[in-house]
Amino acid sequence: MKSISLFSVFLFFSITLVAQPWESYLISVKGDTINCLDMKKLKQGRWVVKVEALRGEPGYEEEGEFVDSKKEGPWRRYNLTGDLLAVENYRWGFRDGKQMYFTPIGDLMREEAWRAVNPENPYDTIEVPDLNNPAYNVTKVIKQDASEIRHGTWNYYDPSTGRIMKTESFNYGMKLDALGRPIMDTTGNAAAKPVKPASSTPAKKPAAVEEWEKKQNGKKEVKVRDGRTTPGGG
Repeated sequence: MKSISLFSVFLFFSITLVAQPWESYLISVKGDTINCLDMKKLKQGRWVVKVEALRGEPGYEEEGEFVDSKKEGPWRRYNLTGDLLAVENYRWGFRDGKQMYFTPIGDLMREEAWRAVNPENPYDTIEVPDLNNPAYNVTKVIKQDASEIRHGTWNYYDPSTGRIMKTESFNYGMKLDALGRPIMDTTGNAAAKPVKPASSTPAKKPAAVEEWEKKQNGKKEVKVRDGRTTPGGG
């Protein structure tokens, strides 16, 4: 009976190992399975990544989730002594939403706001201020030429007091003034610094976008009120 039991245990573990979908993985000190590579050599699940100091650059360690080798969801970064340096959020492998950066003693230095662009569909329908009359918005279909763009409010803090020292606002990469209007560069165009190009190959517009543009062809842009009672905001 004892021999049969030992054989059953051996058979169970053999089947488990054969059925294991990972090409490689690690076991953490807590007994968790981490740093999994699937059979296509893609990173999946929770990972802990350590980067040693090199050529004067400080090392760090970060942890978070991978989906098909792309960062997804919250990632936390630490220095090599274990102090939290950053909490970043990702989608499709790019920064998306709120990002926070800290001093080694835990004081908040900066908050950033980003929007990730779906690499399979870089088009988006957005409302932007009318350059001729900021009291109105216009609806546009735009193609994003970057994988991640500044979008939202950025706050810069005095780490010693926690007070906000500076605030910047962005709308799909366009920097806005205090009234929410795009800041123009010297050529009269809205200033927007490109960030991390996604691809040099032009992407085909989705059918829904082409249909929308066909319907809008020849029409005047429809202005949408922003809640103010008069164009002057009174």
